[in-house]
Amino acid sequence: MPPGARDRVLVPVDPLGADGAVQVAADVTGTGPTVLLLAGQSLGPETATGTAADLAGAFRVVVVHTRGTGGSTGGPGPGGWTTATFAADAVAVLDALGVARAHVHGFSMGGRVAQVLAARFPDRVDRLVLGASGPGGAHEVRCEADVARTLRHAASPAGRQGLADLFFTPGWSARHPGTAARFAPTGSPSVRRAHHGASTGHDGWDLLPRIAARTLVVHGGDDRLTPPANGRLLAGRVPGAELVVLDGARHGYPAQFRARTAELLRAFLG
Repeated sequence: MPPGARDRVLVPVDPLGADGAVQVAADVTGTGPTVLLLAGQSLGPETATGTAADLAGAFRVVVVHTRGTGGSTGGPGPGGWTTATFAADAVAVLDALGVARAHVHGFSMGGRVAQVLAARFPDRVDRLVLGASGPGGAHEVRCEADVARTLRHAASPAGRQGLADLFFTPGWSARHPGTAARFAPTGSPSVRRAHHGASTGHDGWDLLPRIAARTLVVHGGDDRLTPPANGRLLAGRVPGAELVVLDGARHGYPAQFRARTAELLRAFLG
């Protein structure tokens, strides 16, 4: 598939959701080794637009629509969702595309999902990138109280602006309002609650030493949403992992620091 061309697949997955059968969507573009992109909590697939475009010249890029976002269908059941749920969905997408092994880039909550994927399905992951993520559980370095308040009200207009300031420097988001808007929460209230439960319920501490894939950890040096100490924890816990801290970057480094991110990914995955 030539760069810029895009195909969408819909993959049936189990179990059934509260709103009926669940289908996980994925957008596929480019040709070459497969790179799977996993988005953050309550974020739609459009957050990966820049990264996908930058990689599609050398890779087959697969952007997974996390349950409840984008073109995926079905809502959370009574038990909600977990990062293991989303990791199994990613494997189902790879199976549907006939991909035995792929590079995986997980951003924010997607990084938590990627931890589960790499630890539990080691034969499916070639190289692993954990971006703006953390280990979860008791070892996670928590955000400050004012950041937590912003997250609780992220769906309100004031909360959306506060969230944008956590992702990007104010001057940058003002100059790039369209890109900044892609990183606003999406999905119904029940979906946002289920995503929050999956992310906060994650504990990857015992999984991280089991990751055999060559791993790159990327973190913004000014990330208040997921403090950069979490990146250092991941890099110290995953055997042989490399760590890159982007000075001046907040949580949304893949967009604001797009050129640098593309450079890092092409060098690491190439």
